[in-house]
This record gives sequence, C-alpha cells and structure tokens, in this order.
Amino acid sequence: MNDSAQETRTVVVEREISHPPEKLWRALTQPHLIEEWLMKNDFDPVVGHRFNISADWGGVLDCEVLAVEPHKTLSYSWNLAHKDPAFDLRSVVTFTLTPTPTGTHLRMEQAGFRPDQRRAYGGAKVGWPQFLEKLEELLARTD
Repeated sequence: MNDSAQETRTVVVEREISHPPEKLWRALTQPHLIEEWLMKNDFDPVVGHRFNISADWGGVLDCEVLAVEPHKTLSYSWNLAHKDPAFDLRSVVTFTLTPTPTGTHLRMEQAGFRPDQRRAYGGAKVGWPQFLEKLEELLARTD
C-alpha cells in the first residue's frame, strides 16, 4: 500500500490580532458574531455539539465541536458531504489563541485535505485569509 495516497494537506493562517484573547474568543464562539465574519451557523461552544454552517454558495457544512479551552483553543470538524470525492471533505478546523504584549497571536489550521482535493484546498487557502480579515474588521468595530 502506498502511504502517500493517505497523506493529507493542511492550510495554516496566522495573524497578530490587536485585541485580547477574551474578545477574540467571543467572536469565535458566539453564533451572531460568527455569522458576521464566517457564515450562518447554529454553533454552541460545547464539546460534542453538532452544528451546521451554511455557505453563501449554498453548501452546508456538517460540524461537531471537538475541543474547547476558553480563550485558548477551539476545534471542530468541518465536513462537506458530496457525491464527487474531490469535494467530499472531512477536515478539522482548529483555532489557537496565544496572548501577546499587544493582543493575541491567532493560528487557524484546517487539516484533512486529500491529494485529490486540490480545488477544496485552494479554496481554503484563499478563503481563510478573507474570513480572518472580516474577523479583524468585526473586532475593530465591536466592544
């Protein structure tokens, strides 16, 4: 068996955010705020909670909260069922917040893209920086 066929790729985006981890955490965990920077959702920061994220393009992501460490780590599955294997995504999104003297270092990782999922991987590489830009704009205008 060829191990390389089982290898997956990961998208990582890191940012220095000029807001404390507590403020960033609220934007990552409150559904009405998540909708402003990401997509419509029925999120609840409770391990095991199953929720959906509704994409603007009509897709619905099936998710489950995997880890919650307030103000530090948030992880959830990010799955899209699709008949075409190239779009049938099973991945995990993890946000890691590290306090800094000027705010928070945010690390977002989406892991699980198979080699045949070039378009999904490319979409995530373009999409996550845009989402995080919207997140920073939201943080700048909210208390």
